This record gives sequence, structure tokens and C-alpha cells, in this order.
Amino acid sequence: MKYSVGFRNSVLRKVLPPENRPVAQVAREAGLSPVTINSWLSRLKDGKLSLDQEDGEPTPSQRPAVEKLKLLLQSRTVGADQKGEWLRQNGLHTEHLPLWEQELEGLVTDKQQELKKEVTELKKKIKQLEKEKQRDQKAMAEALALLTLKKKFEDLYGVEEED
Repeated sequence: MKYSVGFRNSVLRKVLPPENRPVAQVAREAGLSPVTINSWLSRLKDGKLSLDQEDGEPTPSQRPAVEKLKLLLQSRTVGADQKGEWLRQNGLHTEHLPLWEQELEGLVTDKQQELKKEVTELKKKIKQLEKEKQRDQKAMAEALALLTLKKKFEDLYGVEEED
């Protein structure tokens, strides 16, 4: 089975200094075989592995919100007995899921507040434009009335004004 780079590196950091925890203990906690961890350690000593994130795989906190949402939704479909294996495959720990849920709720709440503010501002702008429109319509009606009166005056008295 292939494990994510993030998961592998987190396991290796537990058995390496400064933690120096026993391989058997870390293997039990992670649900791995001690042979797997020892294999990773030997590859690390041979220079075939690196604890750096060279593979370009982001840490769980660096993942984009869309990916976090997909993983959260996917985690809901995984049974409790398969949850540990699914988490390892995706390079996650159980604490990531509730943290991501809170983070995404915060994003949605912030976005909702932003949209509400924008809607309020747009409503104010619409109201202002409606007032300006009414004022302009009144001014045009008044100008039309004045032009009509001027024309009637000219027609009645036959007087033309000089421009």
C-alpha cells in the first residue's frame, strides 16, 4: 500500500530525534507494520528518501479549501473500521477533519457576511439611483412643460424670442 509523503514523514519524525520513540510503539499508533517503518528508515539513511516536502505534496494545512471540502465529504462515506486506513492514504490525522470543518464553516460564514454587506451596499446604491431617476424625470417634465408653454405663448402672441 502506498502512503502519502506527509504521513510517512510524520511517522519518521516520531522515531527520529528529538522524539526518538520506539518503532514498535509508533507502528502500533499509526496502524503500520514495524517492518514498513524500518524500511523507510533505511531508505532515509541511504538518501533515497527525504523528510523535506520535495515531492510537492502539500501538508494538510496547505491544501486548498476545495480539496479539504472534498476530503471532508469523502471521509463521511468511509466506515469507522476503514477510517484509519483512509486517513493514512490521504496523509491525514483524525484531528485534521474537525479543524477543516471549522475552517470551512468560517470561510462560508465570512463569505455570507461579505455577500450580505455587498447586497446592503447595492440596495443603497439602487435606492440612490432611483431617487436620481425620479429627480431627473421631474426635471425633464418641468422642462417639457416650460417648452410647451413657450410654444403656446409664441403661437398665441406671435412673438418669437431672440436666442
